Amino acid sequence: MPEAIAIVVIGIAALAVGALVGYNTRLRINRGQIGAAERNATRILAEAQTTQKEILLEAKEEAIRTRAQAESELRDRRSEIQRLEQRLTQKEESLDRKIEALERREAALSTHEGELESTRQDLQELQRQQRAEIERVSGLSSQEARDILLAEIEKEAREDANRRVREVEAEVKEEGEQRARDILVSSMHRLTTDVVSESTVSVVPIPSDDMKGRIIGREGRNIRALEAATGVDLIIDDTPDAVTVSAFDPVRREVARVALTRLVNDGRIHPGRIEEVVLKAQQEVEADIKLAGEQAAIDAGCPGLHPELLKILGRLRYRTSYGQNQLKHAVECAHIAAMVAEEIGADVRICRRAALLHDIGKALDHDIEGTHAQIGADVARRFGLNQAVIHAIAAHHEEEDPRTVEAVLVQIADSISGGRPGARRETLDRYIKRMETLENVAREFKGVEKAFAIQAGREIRIIVKPEEIDDLESMRLAREISHKIEESLEYPGQIKVTVVRETRAVEYAR
Repeated sequence: MPEAIAIVVIGIAALAVGALVGYNTRLRINRGQIGAAERNATRILAEAQTTQKEILLEAKEEAIRTRAQAESELRDRRSEIQRLEQRLTQKEESLDRKIEALERREAALSTHEGELESTRQDLQELQRQQRAEIERVSGLSSQEARDILLAEIEKEAREDANRRVREVEAEVKEEGEQRARDILVSSMHRLTTDVVSESTVSVVPIPSDDMKGRIIGREGRNIRALEAATGVDLIIDDTPDAVTVSAFDPVRREVARVALTRLVNDGRIHPGRIEEVVLKAQQEVEADIKLAGEQAAIDAGCPGLHPELLKILGRLRYRTSYGQNQLKHAVECAHIAAMVAEEIGADVRICRRAALLHDIGKALDHDIEGTHAQIGADVARRFGLNQAVIHAIAAHHEEEDPRTVEAVLVQIADSISGGRPGARRETLDRYIKRMETLENVAREFKGVEKAFAIQAGREIRIIVKPEEIDDLESMRLAREISHKIEESLEYPGQIKVTVVRETRAVEYAR
């Protein structure tokens, strides 16, 4: 036990001696590091002092250079200011000299004005004396003489104006009308088309009157099924061997006609069969419409049109206006517009397309609200056609002002195609009403004695009162009546307005 205690004591003493030795060693190491750090710091401080001196020297040199430059710029600026001051002084001196010259001229003008005023007064006195002498000799006052002179001058001016207006109009008519007539007549002679007379009804022939009962069916179920499937009215009356199909939409009417013809030929007529045949008829008519549109584009020389646009165009095959087939009318307009465009140097391609498509809105006016010109322009815009074509379509009835030559040519082609003899027909009642309305429009104007619509409404001849309407007024009256007709009436082609003024002198020898 005492040995163990001694060992422990010896161990503790050894640890203490080791700790003391380690502490002394670490202390010496730290002192060496501190000395090295102090030497390094002394070296860095010396380098910093050297660098600082160099920076200060460079800053002083830069400050000297900047100051020298600023002084040089200041000297230049002062020189410029002095030069400007000299120029300003010279201008002020020149301005002073001009002011003095103006003052001298004003003084001279004042003197001259005084002399002129004196001369003017002397002249007025002489004129007064002369006027008094003239009035004494002529026996007329100055106002009376002035009135007589003005009346004579006005009469001469009106006669000269009337003569000049007649000369100008004669020249314009002689040159312009002849040229326009040659172009239009040449275009019309180069194109001939057939006239198609159709209406809002189609007639389907049947083999016998017994077929009418089969078409009607038991309690009318067949005819109701056919009318419901096609959207038309079937008129079965006393007309022998015929059934009338009536509808405002020409495509529906054609579908019903084709379907009814097939049912009559087949003989099997019942609601189920009717629906099947109507569906096939619709497909057949749609194919015919597409083919008609494509053929019309080929005939008119307008390749590259959108297929959907051609389908819409083909619907015009079953649309008529005053008996004129609209698809043939469109192709005819395309040919006329192209021929006139070639004569005057307009864009033939735009004229062909715009004239072919100008009435395309009529194919959709049953389904879309608006005029057919507006609808047609919207359709053309939707299919990405040229802006010039769209404008010509929209302006062909002057719903907007035509801004291009091609738009005017489309209007001309439309009028020629619709207004040529035999192109369209009207009922007798509509014809008589149009004639009466045309004459009444002319009779509304002051100074009109009689009005006669002649040449099937292509011309209106107006007899005026010569004591109320002179030659110049008759020309103005013709223009006003033509504008009134354009605003209030609808008509194909154009109407010539002729104003006749006649003065008769009658005496009797006894």
